[in-house]
Amino acid sequence: MASDPAPPRIEILLVGMNGDLRGKQIPLTAEKKVWDGTVRLPSSTQSLDIWGYDNDEITGLSMSIGDPDGLCIPDTRSLAPMPWAPEGSKQVLSTMHEFDGTPSFMDPRAILAALLKRFDKRGLTPVVATELEFYVVQDDWRETGRPRPPASLMYRGEPNGFQLYDMSAVDALDDYLQTVRSWAKVQDLPADATTAEFGPGQFEINLLHRADALAAADDCIYLKRIAEQAAKKHGLKSTCMAKPYADHAGSGLHVHASIIDRDGNNVLDARGGDPVRLKSVCAGMLKTMRDAQLIFAPFANSYRRFQPDSFAPVDIDWGYGHRGTAVRIPDAQGPAARIEHRVAGADVNPYLLLTAILGGMLLGLDEVLDPGPATEPGKKPPADTRKLTHDFLTAVEDFSASPFIADIFGARYQKLYGDTKRKEAITYLRTVSDFDYRTYLPRI
Repeated sequence: MASDPAPPRIEILLVGMNGDLRGKQIPLTAEKKVWDGTVRLPSSTQSLDIWGYDNDEITGLSMSIGDPDGLCIPDTRSLAPMPWAPEGSKQVLSTMHEFDGTPSFMDPRAILAALLKRFDKRGLTPVVATELEFYVVQDDWRETGRPRPPASLMYRGEPNGFQLYDMSAVDALDDYLQTVRSWAKVQDLPADATTAEFGPGQFEINLLHRADALAAADDCIYLKRIAEQAAKKHGLKSTCMAKPYADHAGSGLHVHASIIDRDGNNVLDARGGDPVRLKSVCAGMLKTMRDAQLIFAPFANSYRRFQPDSFAPVDIDWGYGHRGTAVRIPDAQGPAARIEHRVAGADVNPYLLLTAILGGMLLGLDEVLDPGPATEPGKKPPADTRKLTHDFLTAVEDFSASPFIADIFGARYQKLYGDTKRKEAITYLRTVSDFDYRTYLPRI
């Protein structure tokens, strides 16, 4: 006898510190509580580390204060169907609020929304687009303990060469990619081009620009979820790890950003004059880049991506059309004048990422800053060019000591994020790896 179909549901979602989604599944018959704003979760939900611990001993945000609830206030703009769930199911993103109506200081959506109010007070609106890279791997990773490319991209157990822009690689996973595109359309995401990237099973999906940075971050978080759910449907797994393979390209999340005024004019447009404002905004991003690197590279694995002579930048530099620089200017004139930030990995929290990037741009609007000479194709940046760090713990300390971070993210969140990541970095340093045993045990 056939079982009854599963009933539809609504999922109310919170974004955690690490870009993870947490929340509740609620039967559609009880969805009124979602729209009434009465769904509760512990406030500490958004302080959980990568392992899911609340770290109350260092944050003081959980049992030491009774682990109080907060209210999950839904953002109706983010309401979208869930095509992988029972028909009629839907999801909505929410922002954690205190019971007095104040957004939680640790909610990533609230942090970005607060920064956008600073732009609005100046009569300005950021326009943002993201480009997400990710890998698709075989679904036996739990058994093997490591990722493997999809079988359709392998020959005798080895990846069948590099696949950059290779349509045969797209064709090999066309069923999966078609599902991703179909579900993105159902959710009304502005998904544009899909391309094969360097690594086996690595793809990039571009999302079109939005004059609403919060919505752009929502699009990105939903695209990550679609990639994951579609992979499950096809017996695969998607991953946004920055560097899942030692010998293949890492995955980035590039951001294109411009700024328009109340009349719709692009304030970065350098047409007909010296690009002073464009350069100053660029300089603001560069000046704050080391302080914010912990946002752009939030995990120990993130730092494996920053390697010389790769497309992941190691210098804090800029250039016109130069894909090796940390900040690239694809267009300096006209309505499309914009800046591309190329530092972040695919593993970032998109709300914190846009907060850090736009915060640097805001600095360049409020001050007149000089980014220094542009790095030209085929040439190295000047010898005194500042570098990104390759060290997780150094990034933690830079972040924790930064007045810029305290201003943009709030001092309480700076401490919460920094303390939580410091514990993660120290745990990583204390872990003796297989490399240590293979290299040093036989020789020392």
